[in-house]
Amino acid sequence: MNSEQRLTVSSPPGSQLRLKLGSRKLELETGRIAKQANASVLVREGDNIVLVTVTATREPRPGIDFFPLVVEYREKMAAGGRIPGSFNRREGRITDQEILTCRLIDRSMRPLFPSGFRNEVQIQATVLSAHEAGDPASLALLGAGAALHLSDIPFEGPVLGSRSALYRGRTVLLPVRAERDEAESDLIVSVGPQGLVMVEGEAAEVADDAILEQLFTTIEELEQQRPLLDSWRQECGKAKFPFSSPETPSEWSEHVESQSGAGLREVIQIAGKSERNERTSALKEALLSSYDPEDESLADQRAAAAEIFKALQKRLMRERVVSENKRLDGRGPEEIRPIWGETGWLPRTHGSALFTRGETQSIVTCTLGSEKDRQLLDTVFGTRKESFLLHYNFPPYSVGEVRPLRGPGRREIGHGNLALRSLAQVLPGEDEFPYTIRVESEITESNGSSSMATVCGGTLALLDAGVPLARPVAGIAMGLIEEGNKIAVLSDILGDEDHLGDMDFKVTGTERGICALQMDNKIGGLTREVMEKAMLQARSGLGHILACMDEIHGAARKGIAEHAPQMRSIRIQPNLIGKLIGPKGATIKGIQETSGAQVSIDDGGLVKIYASEGHCAIKAYEMVQQLVGEVRVGESYEGTVTGVKDFGVFVKIYESAEGLVRQQDLKGQQPQQGSKLRVTVKGVDERGRIQLGLS
Repeated sequence: MNSEQRLTVSSPPGSQLRLKLGSRKLELETGRIAKQANASVLVREGDNIVLVTVTATREPRPGIDFFPLVVEYREKMAAGGRIPGSFNRREGRITDQEILTCRLIDRSMRPLFPSGFRNEVQIQATVLSAHEAGDPASLALLGAGAALHLSDIPFEGPVLGSRSALYRGRTVLLPVRAERDEAESDLIVSVGPQGLVMVEGEAAEVADDAILEQLFTTIEELEQQRPLLDSWRQECGKAKFPFSSPETPSEWSEHVESQSGAGLREVIQIAGKSERNERTSALKEALLSSYDPEDESLADQRAAAAEIFKALQKRLMRERVVSENKRLDGRGPEEIRPIWGETGWLPRTHGSALFTRGETQSIVTCTLGSEKDRQLLDTVFGTRKESFLLHYNFPPYSVGEVRPLRGPGRREIGHGNLALRSLAQVLPGEDEFPYTIRVESEITESNGSSSMATVCGGTLALLDAGVPLARPVAGIAMGLIEEGNKIAVLSDILGDEDHLGDMDFKVTGTERGICALQMDNKIGGLTREVMEKAMLQARSGLGHILACMDEIHGAARKGIAEHAPQMRSIRIQPNLIGKLIGPKGATIKGIQETSGAQVSIDDGGLVKIYASEGHCAIKAYEMVQQLVGEVRVGESYEGTVTGVKDFGVFVKIYESAEGLVRQQDLKGQQPQQGSKLRVTVKGVDERGRIQLGLS
């Protein structure tokens, strides 16, 4: 069959939906590809194409008390016209960026499945074509919500999600790469029928009210597209297969209440996590032992008892918060746990901090390296290097558990990324501080908000290492209890308050504004009023935490740590790069051999000098300056007289910089050829000639 014949073959019919987010036009298609799945949606935006499929088992998985949702997102290298760089030239293990997209989809969809649903569900998104300016992660998020809405899987959608940027003072949905790179803030937002479901993003110290306005504008634009998805479901969606949450007979609940109610009311007043957990486990064990294991008629009731016990514990905790304003550890809704810590306590590290807030604690270290230590990332769009790394570790002992040590899980990748995005907003530029920076957080104790402890401890470790941060960054996790018409927003939540509450809203920022935020909820949607109250309360908490951090750190370190590598940088004119490198690299190699330092230069003229000892870096810096250095107007330099004329003297400051001190500016002095002279740069004319005066 020739190409002309292939072009005439008709394609199976499908159904299309066209959406518009801001100025971006999208096309969603179903019914033509991956028809064996419960539903599939092909999402197109320009040259970007993402296939999203959803599948589910017809029966629940037995013996579990959680919803087994699995999300997989993969970017095919072929989508960007690349062959993988691995040995066998196949895509390898899932990347961190793919994991982060999986988490975005999971957190957006999970709250809208019905309570008690235990069927296995898998969402798989595959990037088939990708343009560097596009955003396949947003397309995958949008496609997942649409596919679940069209499928026969029980789901209370639709969910719509998109990236949103605050670009030049206005909110832009589905921004292109150039807009994202210049944006003041970059958010990914998901909304459902009841309002905001999930948000995550970063911001360059943007004011709280500006972030909220961007968020609400994004929500409004997304909600405008919901009727179109509902109409599309009516046109080509499948009937949902029957599911109803299992009902608990009242006598079963009464038995749990009579056996455990009084004990649980005492337990929720115990402040310490370990003691509270031990007492809770003892009550639960006593409850389960009250059912005769030999009595088969009680088998179903005994199996349901754990869920009923958990529901009772949740209800009692929540009632105490909204009725008495008392939390599990006795705090009021806005109280922050006690904070203490120290810096510089690990002598051979470049920077270290111990940060403790209540029963959550982190040891954070900061290590400085050279350009050679950068992380090389292979993506669908090509390779790139990262100079700032943050790794978050959550060992089992931090929560008193025993389990094997493996690599970082998806939760650890997500928490580390949130802390990284927070701290990245205040790091110095590469010209000012040309180091590779690695921050590592080891959670040694956890009772909620461990990622926020990483942000606080990370700030302290960076400062201890001598990294010149713009401002300190702190983090706080906010919670929500909504019972009927009563609402309580909680500051600095515990692990149980996260588990038994309705919201986990993490906010990081400086005294000037927001650096990052992440919000999940378990009730399907949050209102504007709740978000405004949570943000206002978070700002108050951040101020308190920043003040505590200031006391812990004290005066800023002058210069980097003694054990850290020494590094200098200088920017030269691009036309002088060849002179610095020399024939076949002879000049730059000579500088390295003479000084004992490593010297590198990029295409823009940024020269980086790295050495294990300070005097080596200084020697190399001076040699580079002498060869290709530039002078600055108003600065003073010591130069050598290279020529004496009637109208003045020529003074060489560097090999590439020689200027004239006119006779009238010599003030009666008569410098000789070869003598040293302290001069000030008065100006540089349009031809590059340097005018000098005596200092």
